[in-house]
Amino acid sequence: MTDTGLELGASEGDHSVAGFARENASYYTTEFEKIQGTTGFAWSWNTMAAVFGPLWGALRGAWGFFWTFLVLELFVLVQLGRGLWGELGADQLARFERLSVNIAKREQQAAEALAAGDVADSDAKLKIAENLKKVATTVKEQAAEAATEGTTILITGLVLLVLVKVLEGFYANIAYEKQYLNWRANPNVQSGISQANALFGGVLLLAIWPLTLFRFTISDPDAKLSALTGGFLGDKITVTEFPVGKEYFAILARKGDAGFDWLAINFGDVFNGITWTIKSVLDGLEVILIQTPWPVVMVVITVMAFRLAGIRVAIFTAASLLYLAFMGLWEISMITVALIGAGAFLCILFGIPFGIWFGKSKRAYAFAEPVLDFMQTMPAFVYLIPIIAFFGTGKPPGVLATIIFAMPPVIRLTALGMRGVPEATKEAAVAFGCSKWQLLRNVEIPLAMPSIMTGINQTILMSLSMVVIASLIGAEGLGALILEALQYAAKGQGLLGGLAILFCAMVIDRIAQGMYRRSAGAA
Repeated sequence: MTDTGLELGASEGDHSVAGFARENASYYTTEFEKIQGTTGFAWSWNTMAAVFGPLWGALRGAWGFFWTFLVLELFVLVQLGRGLWGELGADQLARFERLSVNIAKREQQAAEALAAGDVADSDAKLKIAENLKKVATTVKEQAAEAATEGTTILITGLVLLVLVKVLEGFYANIAYEKQYLNWRANPNVQSGISQANALFGGVLLLAIWPLTLFRFTISDPDAKLSALTGGFLGDKITVTEFPVGKEYFAILARKGDAGFDWLAINFGDVFNGITWTIKSVLDGLEVILIQTPWPVVMVVITVMAFRLAGIRVAIFTAASLLYLAFMGLWEISMITVALIGAGAFLCILFGIPFGIWFGKSKRAYAFAEPVLDFMQTMPAFVYLIPIIAFFGTGKPPGVLATIIFAMPPVIRLTALGMRGVPEATKEAAVAFGCSKWQLLRNVEIPLAMPSIMTGINQTILMSLSMVVIASLIGAEGLGALILEALQYAAKGQGLLGGLAILFCAMVIDRIAQGMYRRSAGAA
């Protein structure tokens, strides 16, 4: 064998391919040697694959080959079907018939108006009829032109069919040789032929091809199916849309409304308490950031940035705050900082303990993972619906929406960091007498801190992205400025407001990240 270890030996390779291919082993031995001995493209032809296409892939367990050419052959068959029996121009002909009926109706109305002595109305109806005749002529020409395209589409389909079959023939052995190499590394990969897989592949073809061909080659397939099956198919089971009516949607929607109303009525005090707590945090932050003179706030934040993150972050912070002040955006920017700060703070306050718990307990994380997936994948606008129902509008509901949307990253990355702590390190710490609390505080959290800080960074950025969305439910700040710019297409206002939001988030993130880097460097 060569250094790559991929070429086949004289006897061992033959036996290995024979054990893999089983049927027609000598052919595959020769072809695999050709493929492995060729640097570029190997001209290896497989007639059975070219003839049977996807079914050959199912028979041999080459499912990548099966699905690829199932789709390609379906596309080709659709073109052939449109060229052979497709009702090209049927839509235009149907429109022409509707126009003809309308023209006759207008002409009749014109005749009745003329008989009644209303010449002006009669002329108006005739003018409409003449205009409709011009449109009908154009539509009829389009229908005739579409009908003549059948031959062109048929020829195109035949050419594509030949190309696909050639591609199947030349690619089959390459794909099968890759499967052989995988089989040598993992004996669980299918070897030989499987009639059960071939049957399964045939069932898939029958489930996919006929109905798809009927849908894309026949005009108004539901009506045709209804006529052929006496109304069973096409009426009860349709091709163009899901056969279940929307009445189920309406029933479930009403149930959901009733459930939200019941929760709002019976747990109103709980929701009010949550709203009051968040409002208290926001009010405290706004008193500090807005009521205090802006030069004082600017100096304090800049000095804090210098002490926690260094001179470069302090310079960037000062420049960002000056931009907010000179643009006249200081007050609404501080409202935004309060919203982002409150949302990010609450996310971190609850997210890191949950992340530590999930990092230590696989069972708890398995239970929480679907919830985190739901929180991250559900569109942000959807969160606003239950939040408005339970908490009303304003800044606290905006913070709650931010918490739901922005908390998953810090939970996931904290759990990831905790699981990444080496077991040997933890065992050594326990051997030296660390208690569980000391192990967590002095070993696990410091080692997981890079991952935790990445989660905090992502949470801050996602909190930023919710600022504009939260403005839809009455959260003030720069988000309201952006929303106004969207409503009135104020491009300059939107750009300047967007930069202000960007600077606010970057200042918060740079201070947090710089603080961690300084503490890590000092350690």
